[in-house]
Amino acid sequence: MRLDTKNPFMSMTEQTSRAVPSAAEPPRSRTGLIVVSVLAGVALAVLWSYEFVDHVIGDNVANTLLGHDAKATAIGGTVAGLVFAFVSGLAGTFTACNIAMAASVGPMTQAGGATRAGLRGLLRPVGWLTLGMVAVSATYGFVGVLLGDRLPQLSTEVVGGLPVRLIQSMVAFGVIGLAFVYLGLAALGVLRDPFAHRPAARVVTLGALVGGFLVGRPYPLFNKLFHWAVDTGNPLYGAGAFVLQSLGNIVLVAALFALLVVATRGGFVRWLTASPARTAAVTGALLIALGVFTVVYWDVRLPAMFGYGWFPKMPYR
Repeated sequence: MRLDTKNPFMSMTEQTSRAVPSAAEPPRSRTGLIVVSVLAGVALAVLWSYEFVDHVIGDNVANTLLGHDAKATAIGGTVAGLVFAFVSGLAGTFTACNIAMAASVGPMTQAGGATRAGLRGLLRPVGWLTLGMVAVSATYGFVGVLLGDRLPQLSTEVVGGLPVRLIQSMVAFGVIGLAFVYLGLAALGVLRDPFAHRPAARVVTLGALVGGFLVGRPYPLFNKLFHWAVDTGNPLYGAGAFVLQSLGNIVLVAALFALLVVATRGGFVRWLTASPARTAAVTGALLIALGVFTVVYWDVRLPAMFGYGWFPKMPYR
């Protein structure tokens, strides 16, 4: 079941059919891998500093690219709003509501084309990821403008000391995190894998989950963008702005993926896909770790900040 490295540019069908892990060939020491992945996700949730990634990184990137204070300056017009959407998405790449998209790197190597020569081969897996993401973000932007202030995400109300908009975040990211964990366990052969022979569908699904990040995102710059879109009253602006926001989110991940493929001349992808067990291990570990992080951060750490339960506190935020 090893990849023929003498012909790394085989067709997508041949490549994926030989690279996709199956339940008959699970990675060794699955239990140990799952335990380590879960612990890594919990540790990341404990150590994560939202103050650093949201404000030090996110705000500074947005302010630098826009040339003004992104939070304090009003969005002036449609063009400015669309530019703000992309820039704020780029600035929010490494926020807690977006970092889980890093789990898509492993599955993208399985989506076919990544080991083929030329730009087309690089764009294929990124295109599948973008397809799923755009479908969800455009729909949510369109519907979000129509619903406006009726959405909990735009509410300023507080229930039991917990902002209503954060309750939506907890629900949305809890579901997405559990979906990541399921896909990770499925990749390892522990649970049924609906994408065992459909690697491209797996990446499209991950793209849809990345697009779903907008449903729960409390990031201040996104909140500002959402209010602007609702104020325009045009659902098409909302759809366009949300798509640009999501595209901004994945630019760096797509660039890093392309750089990894180009820098190694496809060697990393060939190494990863040469062994189904290795592919399953890397894919499963990333999905489980980042899925656990998402659930623990948003559904355990966040409520603890408002007095619901307990969670370890670092000297920084």
